[in-house]
Amino acid sequence: MNKKILLLPLFLLLQISVFAGGYFKWTPDARSTYNQIIDLRLEEAEINIQALKQSEPDNLIILHLENYIDFFKVFIHEDKAEFERLEANKDRRLELIKQGDQFSPYYLYLQADIRLQWALARLKFEEYATAFFETNKAFKLLTENSKKYPHFKANKKDLGILHAMVGTIPDNYKWLVESLTSMEGTIEQGQTELKEVVNFARNNDFIYETETYVFYAYLMLHLGNNEKIAWELINESNLKPQKSPLAAFIMANVAMRTDRNDEGIRILQNRPKGAAYTPFPYLDYMLGAAKLNRLDTDADVYLKKYLNEFDGLNFIKDAYRRLAWHELIQGNKSGYSSYMQSVKSKGNTIVGGDGSALKEAEKGEMPDVALLKARVLFDGGYYDKAYDLLTKKSVSNYGSSRYVLEYNYRMGRILHKMKKYEEAINYYNKTIARGRDEIWYFACRAALEKGRIYEDQGKETEARAAYKECISIKPAEHKIGLHQGAKAGLNRMK
Repeated sequence: MNKKILLLPLFLLLQISVFAGGYFKWTPDARSTYNQIIDLRLEEAEINIQALKQSEPDNLIILHLENYIDFFKVFIHEDKAEFERLEANKDRRLELIKQGDQFSPYYLYLQADIRLQWALARLKFEEYATAFFETNKAFKLLTENSKKYPHFKANKKDLGILHAMVGTIPDNYKWLVESLTSMEGTIEQGQTELKEVVNFARNNDFIYETETYVFYAYLMLHLGNNEKIAWELINESNLKPQKSPLAAFIMANVAMRTDRNDEGIRILQNRPKGAAYTPFPYLDYMLGAAKLNRLDTDADVYLKKYLNEFDGLNFIKDAYRRLAWHELIQGNKSGYSSYMQSVKSKGNTIVGGDGSALKEAEKGEMPDVALLKARVLFDGGYYDKAYDLLTKKSVSNYGSSRYVLEYNYRMGRILHKMKKYEEAINYYNKTIARGRDEIWYFACRAALEKGRIYEDQGKETEARAAYKECISIKPAEHKIGLHQGAKAGLNRMK
């Protein structure tokens, strides 16, 4: 008798045993629930998940959906107790997934994606080591899955971001990553992978389409030095900010970072509200910041609303600092001083903005009002107004070395955005010469921006020199992010 015939019952038995633990399928009800989660209608999604457990009890995509909900709760609320309570779900879900269909591309992918979501959540609570190793485990799973299923696009959605992030690690830290993990990659590799998935999503039904557009847009914005493409991608996506607070957050964030502050304000003011949506206080912080950038007199209303309604960890100090700026711009110096005292006593310093706010408060040096107005106008993309303001001043108006340095830096940034590149480089060089050995970030950022001008002009030799100059300057604030930007620039020209 043919041995293959004898082995057939055994193979069928094996298949039955594998599928008995569960399958992975994006059914219509699962898709609907996923969309509710992305819209932050989390309570409604939880009700639907309970219904799914009755109608599709063996569909392990349900675990994926549950993890999305936990992730968004932790990411938005920043509640340590909630994080610890929900984090206990992770291992249970991973074990259940391991009992599922091992021949599905989702078998390893879901294990990796769940680990990545918790790694990102851990960063909120400074669990950096655990997040680091969790990410490495996810990287291994995704790499293995991509070998098994090279045409499974969800792999490249996650790997694209990981490859790009690894590519930004400074050379003096690469040995650590190489010795402790299996992670590797470049910005170009990540960019190519995400572009491939976006192109696939344009012509095919892809459940993670919106996520991929967002990842690719953020990559182009932060590492690709291409604001135009980032904004185009976000607008091409099917994000609906009038129906989803999360979509409003993403679109307003990209708008505000690509000189579209008015558009960011419009998006945030028209975002959906009500009991159907999970509260997202950070959107009020964004709106307050955007209005401050426009010098609106009601900017403080939204910053105060954020502080009154948010019980989490981050952007508390920065919100108080922005309230202090608002008071100073309105001519209230005592109000400025009062809010800067709150910067010292409230909030944390996990994120860079809060750390910067604390350092400013500890120095006790009140900003020059003209420079402060120029700073917030610049952040909002109101370059002509900022330029007109500063041209009424000169370095001779400032006795403080810091203010002279800041004046040169801000003029350089404004002229850069106005495409007056030769004048901008002149001011950048003044900033670098005067501030190379200072604690402030001005010289380091000036070198980075000078490199970007040269890169855009196709002057690769000058651009490389400027990026290397940026990395050689070591300010007390924003150093890691600035050096990462310079490393990304060097990588783009390989």
